[in-house]
Amino acid sequence: MLDTPQLIDSHCHLDFPDFSGELPQVVARAEAAGVTRMVTICTRLRTAPQVQAIAERFTPVFWAVGTHPMHAADEPMATVDALTALARHPKLIGIGESGLDYHYTADSAAMQQDSLRIHIEAARVTGLPLIIHARAADEDMARILTEEYRAGPWSCVMHCFSSGAGLAQAALDLGFYLSMSGIVAFPNSTALRGIFAAAPVDRILVETDAPYLTPPPCRGKRNEPAYTVHTARVGAGLFGMSEAAFAAQTSANFNRLFWKAAAWQDST
Repeated sequence: MLDTPQLIDSHCHLDFPDFSGELPQVVARAEAAGVTRMVTICTRLRTAPQVQAIAERFTPVFWAVGTHPMHAADEPMATVDALTALARHPKLIGIGESGLDYHYTADSAAMQQDSLRIHIEAARVTGLPLIIHARAADEDMARILTEEYRAGPWSCVMHCFSSGAGLAQAALDLGFYLSMSGIVAFPNSTALRGIFAAAPVDRILVETDAPYLTPPPCRGKRNEPAYTVHTARVGAGLFGMSEAAFAAQTSANFNRLFWKAAAWQDST
């Protein structure tokens, strides 16, 4: 274990039914693979108690709360007060995931944008980083992020980044972070690998988005936090770094952005 690079899965969904009845084994496999911390993400506010309970059950697991953009039309609209109240939990370290997804749910674009702005304000109020989901909405996303940042800054990670170079640059220009998922390891992701390779390495995180987006060589299996190592190996190659150096860099990036997780770790 001491020789294993120490990684952080900055985004997974351990409350999803894919992991039902197997969480202790999933967390144990992650730790054995060198994944020392995991952030399990709430996608509907009504599931917050279940997500919170997972973070309370497992020492390496933290959580974030928000309404996924694909649920913006079928869930009650989040409020800043509700999000900030949940943020008082000691292991609640981020707001989201929120964002825009026009691939399947373009008909709810207006509601998604309203929801996104509410989550941005909650990030401002709490000082916690916003976790952004962006799909097929690059122009609106770049515009809203820029408008809102000018109205008052906050911190942010573009989770599972797989959008275009323009949105990547807009996010980086605002001081935001890009998170690398298993998509970067897919054979047809040459352009995406180029976007990451051109980004500052001190602005990169790694994640699984488990149970989705399983990286090679595990394609065809359910994704889980232990597989962070496969994405990180590709990331290390993109930046010409050793796996240990890349793991250390992305962990330092995580601690800088998710300051509450770093502080919680220091207090244990």
